[in-house]
Amino acid sequence: MKQHVKADLISFSRGYLSALRKHMDQNPRVKLNSADRLGRKALRIGLETLDLARIHQEALVVLVPTNSSAQTMEKMLDRAEGFFMEVLVPIERTHASATEIKKELNHASEMLDEQYTELADMNKKLEREIEQRKAMEEALKKSKQHYNMLLGQSQEMQARLKRLSHQVLLAQEEERQKISRELHDEIAQALTAIHVNLAALKAKATVNTKDLKKRISTTERLVAKSVERVHEFAFELRPSLLDDLGLIPALSSHIKGFKDRTGIRVHFAVRDAGSVKRLDSLERTVLYRIAQEALMNVDKHSEASLVEVNIRRVRKSICMEIVDDGRSFDTKRFLFGMRKKHLGLIGMQERAEMVGGTLTIEAVPDKGTKIRTQIPLGDKRR
Repeated sequence: MKQHVKADLISFSRGYLSALRKHMDQNPRVKLNSADRLGRKALRIGLETLDLARIHQEALVVLVPTNSSAQTMEKMLDRAEGFFMEVLVPIERTHASATEIKKELNHASEMLDEQYTELADMNKKLEREIEQRKAMEEALKKSKQHYNMLLGQSQEMQARLKRLSHQVLLAQEEERQKISRELHDEIAQALTAIHVNLAALKAKATVNTKDLKKRISTTERLVAKSVERVHEFAFELRPSLLDDLGLIPALSSHIKGFKDRTGIRVHFAVRDAGSVKRLDSLERTVLYRIAQEALMNVDKHSEASLVEVNIRRVRKSICMEIVDDGRSFDTKRFLFGMRKKHLGLIGMQERAEMVGGTLTIEAVPDKGTKIRTQIPLGDKRR
């Protein structure tokens, strides 16, 4: 029995869906004969108003597109409501109480209103989901582009570090060779001469006093020269003034020696020396080495006649500028080239970055070069 009722209900639901579709596709003035037949059939199989309302609601879910505009959806629901009301007429006639019929109709109407609201909410939800999906796709696209950019930067940095490590090894070997040559050519030869003179002094100590005094003077000069040269080696490796008195005296001493050795004029100026004294040991060393390397490049490559070295405070950082009036060069070729002589400029840049600073090089052909180093005051390193 139950299977028979279920089969009737399924058949009626299908017939209702088909009839409602035809009605919504036809002219609004067409008679509602099919609705009346469905109402009488509903009576025969024992359907009530709520049953018809549920069947009508299920049909609306199928027939009313969720992406329709509000105006279109309202028109479709109005036509469907007219059909539904006509289907209910035969059932209404069978009810004894008009009040009860009205109550059921109101309930059915409320259900239809809820369905309309649900359909509208569903449409808005779908629109939001589409917007979110588009935003996610755009974010993924940007993320992929950002990843590719970071990958390229990483690969470039790896190549740069590889070149730099090779250049550091070559520079270390060259520096060792230079120190070895200096020790052999100057200090070792001077000590050998001292040894020979001392041996001669020992042999002639009782024979010729005049010649003895002469040899002693010569030996003293050799000893003094050797001591002076050893001090120069020590100063080149690490100037004691930098640790004992600070950056400004150490740079002043180095610049004086540079002028005496090369004949190139250098103007050295410091503004706000108190802020410069706030630099720690590593920061002072960085600025000193950068200035040392820059002046060496001026001597070797620029053919300049004047250099200006200026140190001043710029907001919360110390800025050092070294400007010469000599020949310029291609900064990109020097910074990223593979040749060993470019290591000085790369080393200057690496030193500045080591203390959280920046180094920029402005070079104008035949108009000189400006090297600008800026180090933040305070401990910015991690």
